[in-house]
Amino acid sequence: MKIKNYYLLILIILTSVSHALAQSDNQCACCSENHTAFDFWIGDWTVYNTDGNFIGTNNIMKMQDGCVLQENWNSADSSITGTSYNFFDSSDSTWNQVWISNTGNVLRLKGNLNDEGNMILKSELVNNSRGTYYNQITWSKNEDSTVTQHWDILNENGELVNTAFEGIYKNH
Repeated sequence: MKIKNYYLLILIILTSVSHALAQSDNQCACCSENHTAFDFWIGDWTVYNTDGNFIGTNNIMKMQDGCVLQENWNSADSSITGTSYNFFDSSDSTWNQVWISNTGNVLRLKGNLNDEGNMILKSELVNNSRGTYYNQITWSKNEDSTVTQHWDILNENGELVNTAFEGIYKNH
């Protein structure tokens, strides 16, 4: 009888340990290096143009157990507000952004970090009344802990047409 109880106790312990290990492996589904690659953008930011003029605020926070970055933009005069959801998609190993603004503008971007550590996300080819173009946004972490966001409009050949936005993010 004592041997049966001993084996039962061993079986319970092994089952508990394997269950605990399985849970610890799944506790953070979005903690991989890929999932945290855009964390340099997290913060409560004051945003300036390249001339140093205040152009807005942006709050970037992690949500859904670290699986999503949520952006909340508010322009200096509060005329333009917007929210984006940014996430790493393991199925195709890309970062994705969906942006929605109070003007009805919807932007869908996809991309990754480049070799310099810049996050570069690009739209599919857009064809509307304004022409045929790509949106490409690059976020760069700077040595002084600021972040630069550079939004380019590219033609069908990927050549620069103009810059739609350039902002310097300073944490406050």
